[in-house]
Amino acid sequence: MQMQFDDDDLMPLIERVVTRVLDEREAIDAKLGKRMAYPEPEAAAMFGMKPHVLRDARLRGEVVGSRIGKRIFYSRDELLKLLARNQTESR
Repeated sequence: MQMQFDDDDLMPLIERVVTRVLDEREAIDAKLGKRMAYPEPEAAAMFGMKPHVLRDARLRGEVVGSRIGKRIFYSRDELLKLLARNQTESR
């Protein structure tokens, strides 16, 4: 079985998908801001958790942190990955 679609059929679907992805990205940007990295206590607070919970996730290898001096920082991209890996569907 072979299906064929022309551009007129696919364009509305593509536009809806792109719009949805951009809207989701804007919502995440609003929550995380535009900074490159966040110190552990601040990153944990953005997720509504205690810093030791985020630290434990880092020690289990669930999220990657970077040590700068004596402090641990989490890149914006790493926090976005953590959010994506822990997505759940509402029922």
